[in-house]
Formats: sequence, C-alpha cells, structure tokens
Amino acid sequence: MDTANLSRQETAARSAAVTLRSIRVELDLTGAPERARTGFPTTTTLEFDATDDATWLDFIGEEVRRLVVNGEERAVDYDGARIALTGLAPSNVVRVEAVGAYSRSGEGLHRFHDPVDDATYLYTQYEPADSRRVMACFEQPDMKAAYTFVVDAPSGWEVLSNQSPARTDRGLGIQRVEFAPTLPISSYITAVAAGPYARIDGAWERGDQHIPLGVFVRRSLAEHLESDEILEVTRQGLDFFTDAFAYPYPWGKYDQIFVPEYNLGAMENPGLVTFTESYISRGAATDAQRAGRANTILHEMAHMWFGDLVTMKWWDDLWLKESFADYMGSHASAVATRFHDAWVSFAAKRKAWAYQQDQLPTTHPIVADITDLEAAKLNFDGITYAKGAAVLKQLVAFVGDDAFFEGARRYFAANAFSNTTLDDFLVQLSAVSGRDMSDWSRAWLQTSGVSALWLETDADGDRTLVQTEPRPHRLRIGLYDRVDGRVVRREQVEVDIVEERTRIELADADLVIVNDDDLTYAKARLDERSLRTVEESLSAIEDPLARALVWSALWNATRDGELDAARYIAIVRAHAPGETNIGLLSGALLNAAYTVRQFVDDARRPDEQRQWTEATWNALQTADAGSDAQLSWARAFASASAYDDARHADVRAMLDGQVADGLVVDPDLRWQLLTALVTTGHADAGNVAAEQARDDTGTGRTAARRALASRPDPAVRRAAWDTAWSDVSLTNDHLDAEIAGFRAGGRRDLIAEFDADYFARIGDVWSTRSIELAKRLVLGLFPSSDSLDPVDSWLAENAHAPAALRRLVIEQRDHLARSLRVRAITRP
Repeated sequence: MDTANLSRQETAARSAAVTLRSIRVELDLTGAPERARTGFPTTTTLEFDATDDATWLDFIGEEVRRLVVNGEERAVDYDGARIALTGLAPSNVVRVEAVGAYSRSGEGLHRFHDPVDDATYLYTQYEPADSRRVMACFEQPDMKAAYTFVVDAPSGWEVLSNQSPARTDRGLGIQRVEFAPTLPISSYITAVAAGPYARIDGAWERGDQHIPLGVFVRRSLAEHLESDEILEVTRQGLDFFTDAFAYPYPWGKYDQIFVPEYNLGAMENPGLVTFTESYISRGAATDAQRAGRANTILHEMAHMWFGDLVTMKWWDDLWLKESFADYMGSHASAVATRFHDAWVSFAAKRKAWAYQQDQLPTTHPIVADITDLEAAKLNFDGITYAKGAAVLKQLVAFVGDDAFFEGARRYFAANAFSNTTLDDFLVQLSAVSGRDMSDWSRAWLQTSGVSALWLETDADGDRTLVQTEPRPHRLRIGLYDRVDGRVVRREQVEVDIVEERTRIELADADLVIVNDDDLTYAKARLDERSLRTVEESLSAIEDPLARALVWSALWNATRDGELDAARYIAIVRAHAPGETNIGLLSGALLNAAYTVRQFVDDARRPDEQRQWTEATWNALQTADAGSDAQLSWARAFASASAYDDARHADVRAMLDGQVADGLVVDPDLRWQLLTALVTTGHADAGNVAAEQARDDTGTGRTAARRALASRPDPAVRRAAWDTAWSDVSLTNDHLDAEIAGFRAGGRRDLIAEFDADYFARIGDVWSTRSIELAKRLVLGLFPSSDSLDPVDSWLAENAHAPAALRRLVIEQRDHLARSLRVRAITRP
C-alpha cells in the first residue's frame, strides 16, 4: 500500500477522532547555502485531543530521529510517509524531531542557488499535500489550527512566514525568527520563505485597518520588478474585496513573493502569497502579460476569503475556492483595475481550457468525486478553475450580482475559520436569492460535459436554437451587420432555454453570435452566413468581447473537425494582423501554430507551415514600432522558425541586431530565436555557449539546456531522453528543458524510436518519482505517433495501474486521437 496517498475515508475518520489545537514548527535552515547538505532539521510540536488511542502523523523526509508523546520517549515507527502514534491520552502533546529534504521539484521546501551571485533562496509550496515534507502534521484541509513558525537562518536573509515576526534573536552569522501564531488555517496554506530577497514595502489603509504590504524577488531580478504596478493592483484588490465581501482582510499583512523554479502560477498562502517568476519580464512585456499578472494577483487575493478563511472540508469541494477565485480574478480586474477587458481574455483563453478539459473521457463534474490525494492533484484542472468560473458567471446572470455577493457575505460570516461543503454555500445563496438552487446545482455542478449551441433555419425561415446535452441557459443572441466597413451589433435578444430545441424569433443578420456577452458555458457555433462574414470581416468587429467569442467559435469548430484546419489558419493569417486586443492576438497565434502542427494533414503541413512562417514575418515587419503586437509577432516568428528554416538568415540577423524599429529583443526572445536556429541545424553548441556567457543567469542556464537538447542529432535526442528519465537531480525547470529539447521542431524522425520505451518506463517512474516530476514525464514525453495501437495496448495491459497515471495516459490518448481524427477529416 502507498501510505503517502491519503484517502478521503481514512482522513475523515482521523479528523473525527482528533481535534487539533496548535502546532509549533522549528526549522534550522542555517546550512541551506551548503550545496552538499541535502536536508534540514525540523522539529514539530503538536497539541491535540483524541478520542482514539492511536492515529498517525504525516511526514515525508530523510529521517525521523526522535518521537516524544506526552513527555515519554517512544520508538519511532515510520514508513517513509506516516509516523505511527499509539498510547494516546484524551489530551496530547507530541514532539517530532526529523530531517526534511530540500526540494528540486517545487514540492515542499525548494532550494535554489542563483548562478548570478551564488545566493541561496528558499520557499515552500504545499498544495495539495506537501507541508508534510517540511513538518510532521495532519495533512488534510479540515484540521485547522494555529501555527507558530520558528526559523533559524543566516544573518542578512529575509525570513518570512504567514504572520509577522514576533521576535528576532541575532547571533554570530545566524538569526532566529519566531513568528506570531497564525489564526486557524489548514496545513497546506502555511508557508515559509528565506533568502537574501530584495524587498519593497508599501501599505494599504481603510478606516482603522492598516495592512503592511511587501513585494519580494531575488536580488538579481530586482531591476525588472514592476513593484509600483503590483502594489497598485494589490491596493485596488483590497479595496474591492473589502467592500464586496463585507469582511475585513483577516491575515494581518500581505506579502507577495516571486520565486524561482515554481511549479504553479501562484499559491494563496495567507499573508505570504507565492508567484512564479514567469510574471517578471526581463525586458519586453505585453499589456496582456501584465493583465494576466493582475488577474492572478486578484485570484490569489480572493482566496484570502474563498479557501483560506473558509476552506473546503475535503478536495471534492476544491471548486469552492478555485472556481470562485477564477471568477473573482476576472471580475475584480474588470471593475477595479485598468484591465477592463478581463472578461475578453476569460472568454478566449480560460474557457478554451475548460472546453478542452470537458471533452476528455476523464472529465468530471465541478463538484468532483475525489477519493484520494493523487486524484486531488490532477483535479487542479480546467473544470475546477475555468468551467467553474464560467458556471458562476452564468449563476450571476441567473440570480443577479446583488444576490450573489450577499450570499458570499453570509457564507463568510457563517463559516469563518471553518470547513464547508457545497450545501453550505447553496443554503446561503438560496436564502438571499429566494430561489431553490438544487436544480441549478444538479444541472451545472454535478454533471459533466459541454453543450453545443447553434441555430437551425427551416425551409419557411423559422429559427430553432438547438443544444446538445440540454441544460438551463440564460443567454443573449447578438445580431450584427456590416456597416461602412465595420461590423456592429444592431440588436440583442435575451433567451432562457432548457430543452434541446427552442423556437425563437430572430431577424436576419450578417453575423449571429449565439452566446453574445458570454453569459453561459457552451460551445457556440457560427452559421454559414456568419462564417462568411467572419472570413471577410472578423477584424472589423468593433466589440472585443464579440471578437473573442468569434475567435473561440472558430477554434472550437477547428478542434472538432467542423471547420477545415487550412480555412482556420487562413482566417488567422488574414485577420490576426488587424487584431488590436493583444490577449486575443496572442491566443490566435498560439492556436494557429498548434493547428499547423496537429490538425493539418501530413501532406499539406510543409506548405501550411511555410505560409505560417511567412505570415508571421510579414506581420512583424508591418506592426507598429514598439507595440505589443510587434513583440507578439516576433515571438510567433521565432516559434515558427523552429519548424521551418526558410527565414533562418533573418533569424540570425535579428540576433545580430538587425531588428525592426522599436522591437526590444530581450534575453528571452534571444534564446527563442537561437533555439530555433539550433533546432533547424543553423547554430551549434558553440553558439549556445556564447549566448549563455552573455546571459549566465538561472533562466539563461535553463534556456541553454533546452537549446543544447534541441540539436537535430539522433545522439543528442537520445541523451536528452536518457537524462529526462534517469537524472533525478534535475529541477522541475531543467526537466522541462530536456523534454522540450527532445521534442523540438516536431522531428518525429529523430525520436519515434523511443515510443515503445515510453510505455515501458511510465509505470516505474510513477512509483519512484514525486507526482509533480512523474506527471511532467508522462505528459511531456507521450509519443505523437500516427497510431493509437501502442497506447491502447498499454491501457489494456495495465488495467490496475494507479488511477491517476491511467487518467493522464487516457487524456493524452484522447488528444492524439483528436489530432488523427481531424487530420483525416481535412485530408485533401
């Protein structure tokens, strides 16, 4: 039995028998700068009541050295994941002395040595269940308690946790920082960070509330930190949520830290929110990137209430925090910051993620059946986040803004510092809206799959709105006309539908958008007249949200094989250069590139790829100097040039400084351009070494690793393959680099020989590596073959493989099957 994979049933029994009162965690991080040290001393003291005489603590580390129960030394019974506790009294004090392991995967306490200045940086990341890699604990969300952290660290380091320091003792070369106890929180949202981080301070004030604000980043990245904008968005968010939720921010301070080699986008640790450094640009950045960062800041801030103040009882109700935070991130961006088009990006990108996830054979209801931690880890997906947020948007359209937010206020007031389930939220919403929410919940939260909507017109001209997988929808239908070179909305019709077919009165229009304003969650199809209008005039649609819905409809139709892939790419080539919303432009460019590589038939792909490369180059030349569009096209051109070397001389010229006026070729774009040359054989290891000397940073070294693995040499690709599977010292970023290099340029001729080896390896890697690293290998190295037979054979022969592993393989099989199916449909 894998005792690390906690089940819902056993944790429910544990929380019924154990009442946790407090935890004190003492960490000795003074040895962290020494690379030879793999672990750190950690001592945990837990106070709890128990109705049973036996239970267990969760801990994953190098060793457990000592166990003391109620003042009595006990023999250590530790299996690598659980510490057995026996002979418990009704009231207990347990002390565990152990050694934790520094992480390279972003799970637990991650350690990073910065090559720029050799400084050492530490931070924790726990969700869903990795606090046990740092402390002995009850690793489940429904056992909340006050945590006190005491950290020994080198002098001169910033030492951070959820609360502010209550006391700091300084010695010779070291410091001991004891933090104030937290309010009751779950183990997975506790946090510690330490290192010589650069610090920017600020504050937010409202009435008698004074919240200190801090922004932290590695010193070598401090010059690139846009701290003024980050603090501005933070203050705007605290203003908005304080009013919206009518519950004061409860966590005392609000620190935000950008950390290296992070395996998520961000994490909502109360008082110490962690973010990936990817949100910091080392040169050029588009406004869409800044909007994405603002959205994430607000998403995590919403968690201070949805998830931290009120926490789901078990991971079945993960949506109670993630769906709400995803919705609130867009909503608060749109109404409280300068990024007023947040719902445009949501319609085009976040919902695309949901639509894709919801069409997989492994899709699940928003309120999912999560039996264990491995299942929980995989449910941080497009259903839990984006579909849940889209369904909440539909709910707001159904009950109204006032009722929705009043329901949230009552939910916080009734359940502060406790744990909840779906019913706890629906009770409050029903009370304020005057509606029975059970039918809505059954239709939207407890079913899976996505409806498709389209209009049918019969011989008499009568219109019927048709939906698959019928659900209740409140939506608007927009009628648009071409007027003086523009496409503008003439009329909008509001409709409530429930049945599969609904008769509807609609006038003719050049363009009909079935889900206008994007109120509901459904794939909306374009009729043929609308499609012709879009082909000719998409970029003339004035409303960016309407354009987002059109781009979304085109992409969904292409993925489903209903719109020819070449026709879709032609629309992108024609209208992306005129797209003024940078979020929509970047999404269209990514989707077009994916379509060329996945949905175009093999015989047509070289020609389509060449046309795409030329389109990106031409658009780059004509884009406004210094514009976000210019930067977006430059990135698209670099990406295309890894698959088609027709413009390799122009790529080289850009690296040599011959660039369009206004274009900033920052280190990241330089690496993208150079890697394209390496992938196509027009640059070598010497060029990579020279570029690394120019950019000898953590990011630069990772990019160099990827570039070297991208060389079009069978021996190089074999080395990358072997390194990815066998080198357990790789960080998560370095593993990604090896995988990306192995797959670079879509060169199946160089890597097809490894297909069988993939299926021979995945079972072992799942059982021996952490789930974070194993997942990267299983997903990143899945063979893009021209047959489903190998994966079908593995699934048939491994019916009893871990459910989480089978889920990943089944999903990859479905992606491959879709690609093969669409290629067959579009074959000339």
